[in-house]
Amino acid sequence: MNNTIIETNFSFPNQTNFYRGKIRDVYYIENEILVMVATDRISAFDTVLPKGIPYKGQVLNQIADSFLELTSNIVPNWKINSPDPMVTIGRLCEPIKVEMVIRGYLSGHAWREYRSGKRVICGVSMPEGMKENDKFPTPIITPTTKESVGHDEDISRSDILKQGLVSEEDYEYIEKKTLELFHAGTEFAKDKGLILVDTKYEFGKTQDGKILLIDEIHTPDSSRYFYLSGYEERQKNSEKQKQLSKEFVRQWLIENGFQGKSGQVIPDMNNEFVQLVSNRYIELFEKITEQSFNGGDVSNLLDRVKNNIERAL
Repeated sequence: MNNTIIETNFSFPNQTNFYRGKIRDVYYIENEILVMVATDRISAFDTVLPKGIPYKGQVLNQIADSFLELTSNIVPNWKINSPDPMVTIGRLCEPIKVEMVIRGYLSGHAWREYRSGKRVICGVSMPEGMKENDKFPTPIITPTTKESVGHDEDISRSDILKQGLVSEEDYEYIEKKTLELFHAGTEFAKDKGLILVDTKYEFGKTQDGKILLIDEIHTPDSSRYFYLSGYEERQKNSEKQKQLSKEFVRQWLIENGFQGKSGQVIPDMNNEFVQLVSNRYIELFEKITEQSFNGGDVSNLLDRVKNNIERAL
C-alpha cells in the first residue's frame, strides 16, 4: 500500500546515529536529541509482519503525544515537540534495561501462563480460581528484560536488583511512577468508556542522571483496552471481551499457526485483513481522544515527514 511508511532512510544535518526498532526509526542528532518516526510497521510475538498498516504510525504517535502531555505532572518525559503526526522529537536518554509491565486483569501473556498452570509470574503470586480477563485484586507489576535482539523475558524484582540492571533506589522510583501512571490511565480510560487492562512503561536517564518516561504510553501497541460497557456481563457468561488492542492480531496469528517460534511461517496478510487492522487503530484513536481521525495528506508521506522534521530541527 502506497499510503504507508514501512521504513525511512533520511539523513539530517548533525546526525550522529540511526537505529531501527521493531516499529520506530530513530535518528540521533548531536547525541542529544532523538527524532522518532512511528512507522506503519506492525509486530507481534517479537516479529515484524510483512505489510504496513495504513495510519498506524500516526495513531500511535498522536495517542502517545496526548498521554505524554496528560501525565507530565506525574513524571517528566522525554518529549520536546511533535512536528508531524508520525514524529516525536525528544531528549536522548540512556534506556533503563527493564520494561515495566503492569496488569490490572488476567489477560494476554499472563493468562497464557496461568492457563498452563503457573501461579507466579515475575515473582508475583496470582490468586487461584481466576478465569481469563478477571480483574486482579490489585494491579501487579510483571517486568521484562529489554532485549535489543530476540525476545524480552519475564524477570522478577529481586532478579533485576540481583543482576544490577537497575539500582534499588531507581527501581523503587520507577515502580512508584508505574503505579501512578497506571492509575491515571485507568481513570482516563474509564471516563472514555474503556478499561485499561494492562500496559508497559519505559524509562531512561538523562546525562545528568534524571529519570524520564520515554518512548510511547497508553497506545494500542503498548496497552490492552476493553470496552467498559458489558464487561461484567461478558465475564459472568464466560464470553470473550470486546477489546481495542493489538491482541486480536496475535490471536489471528495463533489461529493461523504462528507464534514467532522457529520454523513457523507468517500467514499471508491480505488487503482485507490489513484494512481491518487499520480500522481498529483508528477506532481506538477516536474512542480515546473523542476526536474524528484526520489522516491528512498521504500522497507523499515520506517527503511530508522529512520536510516537517527538517523544519523543526
